[in-house]
Amino acid sequence: MKKFMVAVSLGLLLFSCKPGKKIPDVSGIKVDVEVQRFDKALFAIDTANVEASLNKLQEQYPSFLNDYLYNILMAPPFPDSVIQKVKLFTRDYGSLYKAVQQKFPDFNEAGEVKRGLQFVKHYFPSYKVPAKIITFIGPLEGYGNVLTADGLAVGLQLYMGKDFPVYQTDFISNVYPAYRSRRFEPQYIAANCMRNIIDDMFAYNPAGKPLVEQMIESGKRLYLLDQLLPESADSVKTGYTQQQLDGCYAHEAAIWNFFLKNNLLYESDPFLIRDYINDGPKTTELGEGAPGNIGQFVGWQVVKKWMEKNDKKTLPELMQTPARQIFNEAKYKPK
Repeated sequence: MKKFMVAVSLGLLLFSCKPGKKIPDVSGIKVDVEVQRFDKALFAIDTANVEASLNKLQEQYPSFLNDYLYNILMAPPFPDSVIQKVKLFTRDYGSLYKAVQQKFPDFNEAGEVKRGLQFVKHYFPSYKVPAKIITFIGPLEGYGNVLTADGLAVGLQLYMGKDFPVYQTDFISNVYPAYRSRRFEPQYIAANCMRNIIDDMFAYNPAGKPLVEQMIESGKRLYLLDQLLPESADSVKTGYTQQQLDGCYAHEAAIWNFFLKNNLLYESDPFLIRDYINDGPKTTELGEGAPGNIGQFVGWQVVKKWMEKNDKKTLPELMQTPARQIFNEAKYKPK
């Protein structure tokens, strides 16, 4: 497919376009959330008697321990192999564990997660919110956030700050390029937890869908995330830098025109649309300052336009409305 390249240098003109929000008062919504420091419990085990220690952990974490051992630590399902895996892991990650305890002695970040859950209950009262936030330390190349049967599990090894020396090693920098590891900051914990909640409530399979529908589905989720964490920075919720986000607003019309002129909206070839809807360092066709996954920004603006026209719609109604219908009714045309 021949593409008409539009020269857009996002980030040259910096300003923020964010009108005031009406934030519901959720202070009266009761959400009981217990913080469990599985990371401390695991690294406190007696490595001379791992089997007995794991049996005690099983009493305290009857469901999560199995999730941790077999889905996070990826231990083989054999007792001797599990014991050996735990021994090696606690030995090899001992120094990282100490750094985590210095960084997160009390895990105050749970407060923002709890507030997000209050908004979840406000907008979706029938949804059963997790009753626990479980902190753990897993393999660096593994999970940072998991929604388990026991609760929201947070892998603190991936929130040590973008300049944490371990992230600068050759192995980890190959696993996590700089555009991803710069988000390994504590302020991303609540947003990632809420994304897990959103995915649990509204599962979506983009396979075979045209770009415009994928963008709007991403926009719906971003709009919902914005309502669940209304005080959080939009740069954290989008994953963009503030400069990238400001550039998107500054060149919103040019971005939209790029998709129109290149006939990309109804394109469904994954190879042709992946750079616009997947995470990445940048969108080359739109200039060095354009973020990867710029399609979510476009979809977000379309959804905001639709919600302005349908201000009586609830968030559940938004999420249940087909993407194509939102696109047709929004009449999105930025200037």
